[in-house]
Amino acid sequence: MSQHIVPVRVYVTIFAALMVLTALTVYVATLEHGALSTPIALAIAITKAMLVILYFMHVRYSSGLTQISIATGVLFLLVMIAITMADIVSRGWLGTPGS
Repeated sequence: MSQHIVPVRVYVTIFAALMVLTALTVYVATLEHGALSTPIALAIAITKAMLVILYFMHVRYSSGLTQISIATGVLFLLVMIAITMADIVSRGWLGTPGS
């Protein structure tokens, strides 16, 4: 298997982007966004995770099979999050038992 050589400049740029996104996370946490707080935090976290997966785990330069495996894992994670959110949203629909 041939190794892809990544310039140090790419790693420094990704590190700087991660630091900026971390500072943005802290800043956004101090503000009041109401119902948008969680989606904003998740969007920043997903962006940071994708940078780590693509560059520090070298998925960007990997074979198609590795990329499909990562995409499948992300898909299943999204399905589990959707099922969890559906459960949380629908808890109050039937009322309390015994009432």
